[in-house]
Amino acid sequence: MIELTPSQIAALKLVRDGDLYPQPANKWTHQNATVTYAKSDRWKERPQKVKSVTAKTLGELTESGFLERRHLNDDVSKDVYGITMAGKIWLLKNK
Repeated sequence: MIELTPSQIAALKLVRDGDLYPQPANKWTHQNATVTYAKSDRWKERPQKVKSVTAKTLGELTESGFLERRHLNDDVSKDVYGITMAGKIWLLKNK
């Protein structure tokens, strides 16, 4: 059984919702991610910031086999990352 840190678990849950694309400042997030608002907020007054993953966390999850590159012909720093079946199974077992 592989133990993950809380930041790695949050990153795995984020990539489960969609592939991660490179952003400025060594961050990774969903493509076209924007500030969102809470579903329960009627007047949209409390924005929730865009969630992102650091390159270090992305590398750790890739090494353990939970994430994979989608386009192997592209540059590593500009490639898209997605979740593997091992990552999905880990999330199911360890919710």
